[in-house]
Amino acid sequence: MDKKIQHVYIIGSKGIPAKYGGFETFVEKLTQYKKSEHIQYHVACMNTGNNLYGEGKKHFQHNQADCFNIDVPNIGPARAIYYDMKALDYAIKLAQSNNDVKPIFYILACRIGPFINYYKKKIQKINGKLYINPDGHEWLRAKWSYPVRRYWKFSERLMVKHSDLMICDSLNIEKYIKTDYKKYNPTTTYIAYGTDVEKSSLTKESLNVKEWFSKNDVKENNYYLVVGRFVPENNYETMIREFMKSNTQKDFVLVTNIEKNKFYTKLKKETGFDKDPRIKFVGTVYDQELLKYIRENAFAYLHGHEVGGTNPSLLEALASTKLNLLLDVSFNREVAEDGATYWKKDNLSKVIYDAELMTASMIENITILAKKRVYEHFNWRKIVMEYEYIFKESVNK
Repeated sequence: MDKKIQHVYIIGSKGIPAKYGGFETFVEKLTQYKKSEHIQYHVACMNTGNNLYGEGKKHFQHNQADCFNIDVPNIGPARAIYYDMKALDYAIKLAQSNNDVKPIFYILACRIGPFINYYKKKIQKINGKLYINPDGHEWLRAKWSYPVRRYWKFSERLMVKHSDLMICDSLNIEKYIKTDYKKYNPTTTYIAYGTDVEKSSLTKESLNVKEWFSKNDVKENNYYLVVGRFVPENNYETMIREFMKSNTQKDFVLVTNIEKNKFYTKLKKETGFDKDPRIKFVGTVYDQELLKYIRENAFAYLHGHEVGGTNPSLLEALASTKLNLLLDVSFNREVAEDGATYWKKDNLSKVIYDAELMTASMIENITILAKKRVYEHFNWRKIVMEYEYIFKESVNK
């Protein structure tokens, strides 16, 4: 007898091929490294008119996944909610018309809680399952106004209530879901987020390397690095103030988008960091090989994220950068363990001072621990296998 095909509909990423973003990279790797012939992925892609996936065709193939475009008008912040609902609606109809056996609908993030009961009933009607990735603590992000934060928390609660399985990419998030929503007795599991563990293919002599380092007046192994969204909860203010307090001769290179960023303007005014020649905002780097090379050749990586979940830029830094200085919060300790040095919000300048007193062998020991941690727990191939096991287990129940 032929083994059944498990159809998995993925809702909530902007789409693949991945251009940027954590969930987009996850879906890219999940489909790229797929081993099982008994799983068929269907991936929703957000078509906003100027950002076409698959040359704008309704359905197209990528990494052997069936990808489908969902047209979404630019209606501001509510666009993501509209997209998730429309994509889920389309996916349920598709599964129904294909007569899929026990389809799984895997929703990334908790945006559509107030509407999820309506969809859950439809999913149950076709004997399907609703799986959800709760992401991090979205309701804590400073960029949201108070009413939006309340919506996120309310939405998250309803998503947990109606889910068949919550797949958490952080043990701390899993613990939070089990504790905060104990009354719903949620079924949860932990599967980490991943990262690539291969070294950059570029060298010091590569043209794009030479151009980038020359243009930004940066020298290999002579800079602290941060890569990530320029938002308050990533503690850029603390990192910049503490760096300015330090006596280091090295640069602080910030790979981030500051265009039309009010937080950047406010911080510049309040700290005067633009008068410190060591602090260098270099814009974004979309070339992934170049970005990997920049990570590999930093003296150290600074990480200030404190709002939940396993952060992709932290995993990339642990895989590539020799020394990582992380904000001392449970999420970061869970990921890096002994493969990093930790700082509090009031002592980063001292941690920078101490880092520069470290011997080469001390740094090498930390590097080895970080790489071992990533190779053993956060490599994409291992994570994809864990997902396939959970998806296949569902269809065989």
